[in-house]
Amino acid sequence: MRKLAIVKSALKSILRNPMRTFLTTLGIVIGIASVIALMEIGNGAQQSLKKSISTMGVNSITVRPGASMVGGVSSGSGSKATITAEDAEEIVKNCPSVKKATPVVSARGQVVYGGKNWVPFSINGVNEDYLEIGSWSLDDGEMFTRRQVVGGAKVCLIGSTLKRELFGAENPLGKDIRIQNSIFKVIGVLKTKGANMMGMDQDDCVIAPWTAVKARLSGAGQSSISAAGSSAASSPVTTSSFYASAADKYPASSSSLPPVRFRNVDSVSAWANSPESVAAAVSEITEVLRRTHGLADGAEDDFQIRTMSEFSDFLTGQTKTMTNLLLCVAFVSLIVGGVGIMNIMLVSVTERTREIGLRMAVGAKRRDILRQFLVEAVVICMLGGIVGIGVGHLSSRVLAGIMNWPSSISY
Repeated sequence: MRKLAIVKSALKSILRNPMRTFLTTLGIVIGIASVIALMEIGNGAQQSLKKSISTMGVNSITVRPGASMVGGVSSGSGSKATITAEDAEEIVKNCPSVKKATPVVSARGQVVYGGKNWVPFSINGVNEDYLEIGSWSLDDGEMFTRRQVVGGAKVCLIGSTLKRELFGAENPLGKDIRIQNSIFKVIGVLKTKGANMMGMDQDDCVIAPWTAVKARLSGAGQSSISAAGSSAASSPVTTSSFYASAADKYPASSSSLPPVRFRNVDSVSAWANSPESVAAAVSEITEVLRRTHGLADGAEDDFQIRTMSEFSDFLTGQTKTMTNLLLCVAFVSLIVGGVGIMNIMLVSVTERTREIGLRMAVGAKRRDILRQFLVEAVVICMLGGIVGIGVGHLSSRVLAGIMNWPSSISY
């Protein structure tokens, strides 16, 4: 039997029993459609998760002070006044994997405008690079400049939540708000970012130059200052009380940054060049800070570095696990469809023994008969696969529209 004759004979056999062929193909269609639909939904979930993580700053690196030890008692992370604004400058200058860095000073307090008041979730003092580091963008207005940071200008940006609570439909640009006991001018409104992965409202915030927050807002950085100064409660409060060997470890800054109370900040936020360079950036930051802080070989770091990579890997891993679990369920349907084809082929061979015997009697070989039935099985599988791909893609789109699930084509 020639190959073309084998194919023609297989197609005739398939068309001879259309209902049986349809039901056999239906099993493959369901199996393929299940795999395609779940893969697209799972891929969409991963893309959505990556987008959510990127808004949190997957490239971001946070450097916090270490823990202070007084009389053998640790005050916990962030209680040691060891991170300064100069550290942020050194990180940018000497770390090739770091694109931007900013000092961060946090504060809490009431914000008042007219007859309305609100206590935002966060009041952060940063520099002019913070929008890129924090993956923010402006909805209106402009970011404060380097000159305003250096001069400690009392200007600020507000989030959309604060805008809604204090200004309503009124344009806040150019308006003065009172934060604690200081007047700040609103020069920009941040785009809505929504809640983060922890459920915290990222739009309920105020962003201002770190120099102004440090100098003007009471309580700024006091958690680290008070803890570091607890050992010197009986002595006069001076800069040297907070910086051991300050002259050696923290030389006078050659920059134009103004002196504001104390040079320590709550943390430093840095932005790596890419997610892949975060590990290299962490290594470079560690080396730079150990050198600038004058730490001897073998001494413990007086700072802590945190990144989003572990959290990102954890969430991505959980999503992949769920997707793989769903795929296992879908593959069961695919196996059932395959077993259905095996069963129909077995029935077909059993009921066509006379045909097989006649073909062999006129010269057909065993491999010719085998090829005929294999062609029948392959044609049914391909037909079911093509239809199943279309049905699966359509199903994922329908589910995405009805259930509001993310969906993305997975080739």
